[in-house]
Amino acid sequence: MSGLTGYIITVFMGFVAIMNPILSISAFLDLTEDKTYKEKKQIAKTASIAAWLIVVVFVVGGKYIFDMFDITIPAFKIAGGILVFYVGFEMLTSNKSSVHNTPVKGENSNVAISPLAIPILSGPGTIVTAMNFVTKTDYLHLTIVVVIFTIMIVITYYCFLLSDVIMKKLGRNLMAVITKLMGLILAILGTEVVTEGIKLTFHLK
Repeated sequence: MSGLTGYIITVFMGFVAIMNPILSISAFLDLTEDKTYKEKKQIAKTASIAAWLIVVVFVVGGKYIFDMFDITIPAFKIAGGILVFYVGFEMLTSNKSSVHNTPVKGENSNVAISPLAIPILSGPGTIVTAMNFVTKTDYLHLTIVVVIFTIMIVITYYCFLLSDVIMKKLGRNLMAVITKLMGLILAILGTEVVTEGIKLTFHLK
């Protein structure tokens, strides 16, 4: 039970760090500053559903994707771990990560799908993180990953709806501290995944 509990905590913290709902609020506010509350709600809903579908497809179909492109699990773990570490390093060093970067505004539907759904909510970092959690695991672990990601999407959706209030309450300084903490967690997770990949490659214990 302790092993399963540890896995749940690791998955949850991994998604919290890579998705960072608090940081995503800044992008959401920038992209929807000229929208009504009703329009913001629709954008948040569309982005959340699209992001959920994208990640779940990769999580459930991960094995088939590996087979299709002849990708080995050790290679995926090493490359994925490096990517996750890089995102965390950018956040730690206060560089504006491309994961939460805000491109030019567009129409409601375009903004909801890109950049909100992808790459902000379900970019390469999120997809890699999710797929790393389900490599060589059973259906129970896969279900846990999907459920936790669903919870994160719901949390993010409500963060978007309450974005104005959250921004006023937290302020820029506290958001910067949270971002650095999430960056540290990501860097650690990325390093751990790379280590696992190396162990699998060289058959180390």
